[in-house]
Parts: sequence; C-alpha cells; structure tokens
Amino acid sequence: MPVPKRKMSRARTRSRRSMWKTTPAHLVYSGLTEQLGISVKDGLLELALTHRSFSYEAGGIPTNERLEFLGDSVLGLIVTDELYKRFPDLDESRLSPLRSGVVNMRALAQIARDLKLGEYLRIGKGEESTNGRDKNSILADSLEALVGAIYLEHGYIKSAEIILKWIEPALATATSQGAGLDGKTALQELAATLNLSAPEYEITESGPDHDKSFIAAAILGGEKFPLGHGKSKREAEQAAAKIAHELLSIRNTKK
Repeated sequence: MPVPKRKMSRARTRSRRSMWKTTPAHLVYSGLTEQLGISVKDGLLELALTHRSFSYEAGGIPTNERLEFLGDSVLGLIVTDELYKRFPDLDESRLSPLRSGVVNMRALAQIARDLKLGEYLRIGKGEESTNGRDKNSILADSLEALVGAIYLEHGYIKSAEIILKWIEPALATATSQGAGLDGKTALQELAATLNLSAPEYEITESGPDHDKSFIAAAILGGEKFPLGHGKSKREAEQAAAKIAHELLSIRNTKK
C-alpha cells in the first residue's frame, strides 16, 4: 500500500538544519544507525546523506553521488547473487526482469521510507519546499549511497546480510507477481502466446517538472486497455501492462 506523502513543516525543517550545525553527527544519526544495527563513521554517513542540492547551497561540498555509484553496483551484485542461488532453474531471461522488480526506484524508495531515511537527508531549501525528502528518486539514490557507505565500512558479507533483510519483502512480491517477470515482459510473452503483435504504449504526462505524473495505456491487437498511473513513464507503463495482462489472462482462461 502506498505510503501517504507528508510534507515536513517549515519549523521542523529549521529545527533539522539547526541540529546539523549544533549537534555531533553521531547523535544526529543515532536513530538511523540503531535501525541499521551497525555503526558507520560519522563523516561517511553524513556524506551518504548529502544531496547535491545541499552541496550547491553550501558552496560545493562533496555529495553522495560517488557513494551512490558504488552502492548501485554493490546492491546489484548482492541481489543478483541471491536470485542466482534462490532460483537455480530460471534462465537469464527470467532472472533479469525479476532483479528489475526488486532493484528499482520505487522499491528502493519504499525501503528508504521504512528506514525513515528522508528525515536524515541533507537537501537544499529548494528541495525542501517541494517535499524532496519524500521523492522516490532522492530516496532511492540516497539508499544506494548508504549501501556504498556500509560496504566501505563493513565489506561485502555484512553488507549482503543487511541488504537481504531489506529486500526480502520486495523479492517476495516480485516473485509472486509474474514468477519473475515484470509487467511489460509478462504482457509481451502472453501476447506472443496469443499470436498478437507486441504491445505498444500511449503516454501522457501532467504536473510541474518537480512533481510530474504519468498515465499509460497498453494497446494490443488494436485494443486499448485501462489506464495505468505512475510517477515515471516506466512505472505507468508497468502498471498499464499488469492491467492488460490480468484482463487478457482472464479472457483466455474463460475460452
């Protein structure tokens, strides 16, 4: 179930910024490290949580983007390794979309929300004013940076132990929804089975640049299926594909 987005009040934002300036880092992040169950060097953790918008307003201090780059690779390896061991009978064509169902912006952002990561982010005033602490993209990127920090501090084995706990719910969900296939791949395979042409998608978007919404419709065999919604084109297409797949599967079952 989607978590309602809550915008942090101005008073709370000012309090958070004041705390960064006056409180030792290990106290600022004590709640987060307690959830993680491990310690991370103050400077490394602070870097992992520093968004480029904060850096720009603070005179160009280092951002979390290098740690994000590292964490993305570490996360991908850990998830791939787990899928390879857990599903020995699935080939690459099935493992790849299953991995995408686990390691995607929406799933990572939800893990970040569960960790309350948004409360600890250092973001600029512009992002604060547009609810940046709850944006999927910022949360997912920051989670990857946190993974990078954990890896540097504790190495692969400990990182894998922590990350596998995080992704287990997402892994179970992705596995149950299509046996390792994302929505678009599942629809494409069903279309081939029914001797239909490959699905196409119509996309429309709305909203300001910082908070766009997308609507997609899957078109298959000349039929336009009900709309799917999302905060990115890919998310909307996946939602539309799942709707079309469910309807086609029901029809095919009744024949």
